[in-house]
Amino acid sequence: MIELTDIYKSFGSRLVISIPHLCFHRKKRYALMGVNGSGKTTLLRILAGILLPDKGLVRNPDQEFMGYMPQSPYAFSFSVRKNVEIALQDHAEADSRAAQALEAVGIAHLIQSRGHTLSGGETQRMAFARMIALPRRLLLLDEPTSAADIQGTDQIEKVLLGYLSRIECTLIFSTHSPAQALRLADEVVFLDQGEIIERGDACEVLHSPKDPRTQLFLNHWKL
Repeated sequence: MIELTDIYKSFGSRLVISIPHLCFHRKKRYALMGVNGSGKTTLLRILAGILLPDKGLVRNPDQEFMGYMPQSPYAFSFSVRKNVEIALQDHAEADSRAAQALEAVGIAHLIQSRGHTLSGGETQRMAFARMIALPRRLLLLDEPTSAADIQGTDQIEKVLLGYLSRIECTLIFSTHSPAQALRLADEVVFLDQGEIIERGDACEVLHSPKDPRTQLFLNHWKL
């Protein structure tokens, strides 16, 4: 279990995260939702250990076996294969694992291309291949399909669901899409101005929200 207690984070005079208590249970799937600026990315970065809170405690984040994928992942100028092999370091099967991961996400044909020449959607797929090249206990994904087209989104989601079923790791991801949250998440955590305004079963929250701010957000989507 990952437990956050009295987590606060500000940038200048703006309070971006204010969470008295929040738990994520192992092997479950969580979607972080909310408008831009609600604190989703900041929360993921705190969980990843990239950003330290001004106050509070994060317990058991499984950082040794964690994978974090930012919304705009970095692509190095060397080959796509090497971009994936970064996650594998000195693994004996680095070459084959990278190839298998790229095949799974549908860009094996780009394996010798330069990483920095890929489109936004291809870069996200390459970064996702980096995530699934190794078994992990925790995946933190920030808008993992935001740059992908419909085909790319379907591919990433299909591979992700298969990976989660096989590895049984915990998933925490951010998304603006209620439909994606319904497809991937067990629970939804709704944020507004850094605070949790609603949390619960994905179907219940997204079909019968209790907070008017959640309902206002969902009014823009058809479920």
